[in-house]
Amino acid sequence: MAQSPVQPEALRAAIFSSHAMEQMIERQIEAGQVRAVLDTPEGVLEVRPGRVVAQGEIEAAGRKYLLRVFVDIDRKPAEIVTVYRTSKMDKYRSRT
Repeated sequence: MAQSPVQPEALRAAIFSSHAMEQMIERQIEAGQVRAVLDTPEGVLEVRPGRVVAQGEIEAAGRKYLLRVFVDIDRKPAEIVTVYRTSKMDKYRSRT
């Protein structure tokens, strides 16, 4: 994965897809947590042309996690396609 040249405004303006909303409910991830990561991501990586993953640290249930937010930036507005959190922070941070 390569560093992405995505504009921060595109991430901030991203809308939630229905799939992302379903996943957030299932995984107990709040929209505010997603917005906080998109506002100030630790890193943004290009997954494939038109799709990036923004990631940042969050706290949930007294533990720290890395929240990964996948965004299709090849449309206007950009669209959040899925979201998940992981405790394998070092694994994903080493890619940024």
